[in-house]
Amino acid sequence: MLHRQRRKSLAVVTAAAATLAAAGVVATAGVAQAAAGCRVSYVVGSQWPGGFSTTVTLTNVGDPITSWQLTWSFGAGQTVTQAWNATVTQNGSAVTATNASFNGNLATNASAAFGFNGTWNNSSNPTPASFAVNGVTCTGGSSPTTPGNPTTPPPTTPPPTTPPPTMPPPTGSWPTPTGQVGVNGTIAVSGVFDGGMRRYCCIGDGSQEESQDPMFQLAAGATLQNVIIGGPAGDGVHCAGSCTLRNVWWEDVGEDAATFRGSGSPTFLVDGGGARSASDKVFQHNGAGTLTVQNFQATNFGTFYRSCGNCSTQYKRSVVIRNSTLTRPGNTVAGINVNYGDTARFSGITIVNDPSRAMVICRKYNGNNTGSEPTQVGTGADGTNCLYSSSDLTYR
Repeated sequence: MLHRQRRKSLAVVTAAAATLAAAGVVATAGVAQAAAGCRVSYVVGSQWPGGFSTTVTLTNVGDPITSWQLTWSFGAGQTVTQAWNATVTQNGSAVTATNASFNGNLATNASAAFGFNGTWNNSSNPTPASFAVNGVTCTGGSSPTTPGNPTTPPPTTPPPTTPPPTMPPPTGSWPTPTGQVGVNGTIAVSGVFDGGMRRYCCIGDGSQEESQDPMFQLAAGATLQNVIIGGPAGDGVHCAGSCTLRNVWWEDVGEDAATFRGSGSPTFLVDGGGARSASDKVFQHNGAGTLTVQNFQATNFGTFYRSCGNCSTQYKRSVVIRNSTLTRPGNTVAGINVNYGDTARFSGITIVNDPSRAMVICRKYNGNNTGSEPTQVGTGADGTNCLYSSSDLTYR
């Protein structure tokens, strides 16, 4: 079924992220006029009792490199428990992050980003004092690796004309819950709700009945973050207006993972996280506005995103899906209503286990407001409603 009449309103939470940065570069010995340099951004996106989540972005401001090892030391006993987009090891306070297979090559001014979860002492979680890449301390600029004429600046390499993606699509590991919270009714959210990576379970019966209550109901402007939703999950998450879902994981979707409502021009953001076992849809868009889904992974679903095909009130809706990994079984990435002017934009999409290219990237319908099943009118990129090219898709 494509129609979702949502009866609940949602509470809004605004997640506050603490951003800490360290940057750098310094000269080393090497080939004449070769330059080494780096800059590092270290951002603690969320923190809860006993744990925190961090994104690290390395920018190469020197000559191109083909691999990297980023090293630093923790100053307050922090430990890394889980990492993605890099291999991270720790020996005492010393930490080493080694590039993954897809992000080792960095041209001048190119960046690679990775993330990790860690533990802290609940008292102090300072930013590391310094970073080094391949043995070179990061200070933010670059210098020639051999002495030259001090009055003649070293040659520089211009930045690439097309900026590289800041973070490859996520894949693989799912988080381990830090604990479990029993749920016996809908949790209303206003302000920021940070679950501390605990599993919230259970509500509903795991069926496709549309009358099930949501587990979380967010008011307009709310943020839900660092939550693992166990099954059965009822009707997932409801957003009454603009909302943010950051690092939210659905272990068994059942009905829909999240439903987005609201009139006017709401904006919805799903950043990070993942979903499994959505026999119908992952994300249902019933209201107006734009939904952006990024850095997400999903497997075993019917339709990843659907603009409501037969809601009693219809809108022009937009979706942006980027930097995400979708693993078959899966039927459709996005279904939109072209007669209402919907748009779907795709970039950095990785499709896994689909050698025959059976997954439909963009499915087009003529929607209605009568409750009838919408009529499919086409599939594929068209430059107007379904916006992507072959370079936006990777199959593996």
